[in-house]
Amino acid sequence: QVQLVESGGGLVQAGGSLRLSCAASGRTLNLYDMGWFRQAPGKEREFVVSIRWSTGRTFYADSVKGQFTISRDNAQNTLYLQMNSLKPEDTAVYYCAAGQRYVLRQLLPDKESDYDYWGQGTQVTVSS
Repeated sequence: QVQLVESGGGLVQAGGSLRLSCAASGRTLNLYDMGWFRQAPGKEREFVVSIRWSTGRTFYADSVKGQFTISRDNAQNTLYLQMNSLKPEDTAVYYCAAGQRYVLRQLLPDKESDYDYWGQGTQVTVSS
């Protein structure tokens, strides 16, 4: 079991930045891929970015490439999402997730069904 707790969401003006955190506990994360997803009002949850904890290799959705950066802190067992140049369309609940289904594969997971553990989400609102 992996427990995930997100924090860092809030209200920010367009063009601003936020850094989300996801504190993980329960298992060694070297055995997991981690990801960030988001769900805007009235829309399905969508993939944002994933990272293989053991190697740091990343995979970004095209919509956030160059704008968001995922990182991890091994000592703190914490995943981060740095979000810059935020736009109103980035408004959503942001979730972190952990999974092992792809950990032995070359590809990184980018679907909800690829992950087994989820945090409760943190709200990000970008005002225009």
